[in-house]
Formats: sequence, C-alpha cells, structure tokens
Amino acid sequence: MKLNGSQIVIECLKEQGVDTVFGYPGGTILNVYDELYKHSDEITHILTSHEQGASHAADGYARSTGKVGVCLATSGPGATNLVTGIATAYMDSIPIVAITANVGVSLLGKDSFQEVDIAGITTPITKHNFIVKDINKLADTIRWAFRIAQEGRPGPVLVDIPKDLTAAVTDFEPQVPEKPERSTEYIREADLDAAVKLINESERPFVFVGGGAVRSDAADELKTFTEIIHAPVADSLMGKGAYDGRSELYCGMLGMHGTKTANLGVSRCDLLITIGSRFSDRVIGNAATFAKNAKVLQIDVDPAEINKNIPVDVSIIGDVREVLKRLNARVEEHRHDEWDDSIRELKEKYPLKYNENGLTGPYIIEEIYRQTKDSDTIIVTDVGQHQMWAAQYYKYAKPRTLLTSGGLGTMGYGVGAAIGAKVGNPDKTVINIGGDGCFRMNMNEIATAARYNIPIIEVVVNNHVLGMVRQWQTLFYEKRYSATVLNDAVDFVKLAEALGAVGIRVTKKEEFEPALEKAIGLGRPVVIDCQIDSDDKVFPMVAPGAAIDTAFDADDLAKK
Repeated sequence: MKLNGSQIVIECLKEQGVDTVFGYPGGTILNVYDELYKHSDEITHILTSHEQGASHAADGYARSTGKVGVCLATSGPGATNLVTGIATAYMDSIPIVAITANVGVSLLGKDSFQEVDIAGITTPITKHNFIVKDINKLADTIRWAFRIAQEGRPGPVLVDIPKDLTAAVTDFEPQVPEKPERSTEYIREADLDAAVKLINESERPFVFVGGGAVRSDAADELKTFTEIIHAPVADSLMGKGAYDGRSELYCGMLGMHGTKTANLGVSRCDLLITIGSRFSDRVIGNAATFAKNAKVLQIDVDPAEINKNIPVDVSIIGDVREVLKRLNARVEEHRHDEWDDSIRELKEKYPLKYNENGLTGPYIIEEIYRQTKDSDTIIVTDVGQHQMWAAQYYKYAKPRTLLTSGGLGTMGYGVGAAIGAKVGNPDKTVINIGGDGCFRMNMNEIATAARYNIPIIEVVVNNHVLGMVRQWQTLFYEKRYSATVLNDAVDFVKLAEALGAVGIRVTKKEEFEPALEKAIGLGRPVVIDCQIDSDDKVFPMVAPGAAIDTAFDADDLAKK
C-alpha cells in the first residue's frame, strides 16, 4: 500500500507495540503530529512541559516496564532539549527511541531556521543514530532503531527525519517485528569452566550486582546463584532490586556511600563475582586498592567493559540471565561458615544509623518504605543526598522499582521519569523523591501530571541548599558555601497548587506519616514539601580517590 512518511512512522510504532509516546510538537514535525491525532485511540501522546521532560518520561517508562520508551521533538531547540535525557539513558543502558524531525533535505547544511545536526550532536550519547534522506528507507530504519535499542546492552537510538520525507509517499508493507534474541554468542565453555573453578575454590566469595542484572531480568537466576554458593551480596545504585534487599545475605550498597559492611566485605573477600556492573568510579574508589585481596570474575553483556576500569582474572561475556542459568547448572553448593560469621559481625558492628531527633532524609525514606513495602510501588529519585538516602534506607525487593540517574547524575530527572513510570504502570504507586535543587529544574512537569491527572507523588526533601555539594564543601572546602544556598522565597506548596496539584507542607517528624497517607489515597498529583536541616549529611562516605575500606561516618569524624 502507498503511505506517506508520517503514516509510516505511526504504522511502525504500532508494529512495535508502542502504546504511549511523550513529546512536544513544532513546525518540522507537524505532519507526524497530524497523523498521530488520527490514531489517538491507539497511541496515547503525553504533551510534556519541556522536551527534556519527554525524554526523561520515555526513560522512566522504559526502566519501569522493560519496553522501549519513545519521545518526539521538532528540529533545532526541540531536538537539542532531548539531549540530556538521551545522555541519561545512554549512561544507564536504557532502551529509548527518540524521533526528531528536521528541515527539508534541500535545506540541510545551510543553517536553515531551527536546523541543527542532531545526529552529529548525539553520536557520542546514542547506541546508533540515523538521518533518513530516502523515503524508501524510512520504515526499515525505524524498525532497525527499535531492534538496536533493545538488543545486547540496551541504549537510546535517535531517528532524524527531514520534514519533506514526512509528506513523501512510498510503498509500505507491514511486518511482524522479531523479538531480539538474548546475547549468547560470546559465552564460551572455557570461560564458564574457569569461572566455576574460581567459585568452587573460593573460601570468601562476594557477589556484586549492577544494573545489567536488572536489564536482563535475571533476578530469579541471581537468587538461585547466591543460594547455591551462599555468598554475601552488595549492589550498585543501578543494581537495586535485582537482589532482594531484605535477604540475610544482602549487605547493602557498595562504594562512596555504600555500607561499611559491603565496602569491608569486598576489601576482604578472596573472590569478587561482579554481575552486570561496569565498575564505576563511585563504586571502586581508588582502583589500585579495590578488592585488593581478591580474584575478580566479571560477567557482562558488553565486551568493552571487561578490563576497562578493573583488571579481571576471568570474564564471561553474554546476557547475564543466560550466563547465570549456565553457571547454576555447574557450580557446587557451598557453605562458608567462618566467612558468614565475619560478615554477620560487620553488619552488627556497622549498621546504618542517623539522628532520629526531628525530620530527616533517612526518616522520610524509612516512613515511605513502611507505608509502601507491602504494595507495588516504584520509587523514582532525582540526584543528590536524597538519592543516596533512598538507596540506603529503602529495601528494594524487586527489579525495576528504583528509577534513578546513576551514570550521568542528572538533576531534574525525577518528575518526568515518574510520569513515564506511572503511565506505564497505572496500577502502581509512583513516588519521586527529590531535593529542592533538583525540583527547581523540573517542577514544570507537575503541570503535565496535573493536566492528565497522572497521580504521582513528589516528596521534596527541602534543605534550602544544594545538599550534596554543600556536604563536600563542609568536608573538603572549609565550609566555603559558594553558590549552594537556596534560601529564597519559593513556596513549593503554593507552586503545586498553582500548577494544578495538591500541596502539603511538612515541618515536623510527626507530620510526614499522615501527609504521605493522604497523598497515597488522593489519586491526584501531590507535592509534599519536607523541610529538613541544611547540614544533614549522607554517611557512610568514602573521600574522593580513597580506598573504599576507609569509609567514615559522623562518629569517625567526631573522634578526630
């Protein structure tokens, strides 16, 4: 059949099972939006307040559902406003497809009105990108984009379509998309045998889990693996929920703001089994001293991650779930009583703790957990102290229940991502935990939530400063608080009401419990403004560039 380019875009989205897109229209993409209007009963479009909100919403939709998220933008500033969201998805291996329109083919490269080379701009932050200049290649390009976004290590793909192609006509034949196969071509028997040998010989094994275990839906296989070898487990920020945070084997997060148990356990183990993690600098601290007593086994789908940040003794390249299935069939059941006892002693000696007098970030997180632990809840965060408290004090039992910007550390990620998560999971409670600094960057998306009555809950951990930066200034810059104080007249409760949401202010510890209960029950977008002390800090902490076994807390500082 004959279709124009805009019709092809919509038909390809329908082929891929896309039910929701997030975006913002403009001149060059008008033809696509006109066609989208005609298919509004099949594909829901969420008009965000800003294109960056659309890219974060597509990201949150993808992280929480496991599907590909889709965002749309026009040329020039519309396309460039997607860049931060695309980079966020790239750093955390999130499958999104960004579709932009550009000026006509004859106008490309002539500095035409609202023209940018968005393909060139996004080359370093996408798995692949395309500018389609031949209408006959449009359908296959969109199909290829979805496949690339999902296969192997997931990631974002951008498709840029000149405006004249959205009106050009060509033949179109519908296709049933092939489901991407799990990556197994590089899983070698020799590598499996070498890994099994290391595991069976180990007396002090430790398992470290990253976001790759979440992306590959490997939670069941991971649980089986850790039960067979009976090893303690730590996770990265991106690995939260891949392993049940309530398990007796769980030791907490690893790295700069990880638990002392996890950091000391990794420093004392004789085998570190790393599953789906890239050894971020925030995890390893001083690379020369990281896991210094251990051999390292790394399992990852991406060959580029092997020996990139930490040299390894054995590696297995392949989909994490498939690798664990094969290892589970081979490894011997083990118990390590002396090692178990030493880890248990570390947990007893170094529990997470905070000042329980007054309203604090950790208390807020613990109360959110108390009220939501028995329900299907997705926690979203922005970036900063509140993000670390959410990682430390909420016990994530399932994958895809913590959505946060780990690699890029994107302030302003949260509200858009929460909208995407709620749209993709309408029956789940979605709570975004943000700082006041982050909320200022994306609070316009509360208007989006209100417009569509998307009942997300925004908890603002409001300390009137850029908390994490201030913490560093306190500890390492002799309290020179350069440009980190936000003590102005912004009223988030009035703001929420002005944007069409419900606003609740909390200034005392005893006020938060009923405020959260009310917010969960309202079925409307709610902003809870929680006023905490400006000098609350995230502990434990590893100084930048230091070994992770030197983690310190408030008690350690008091002793100096």
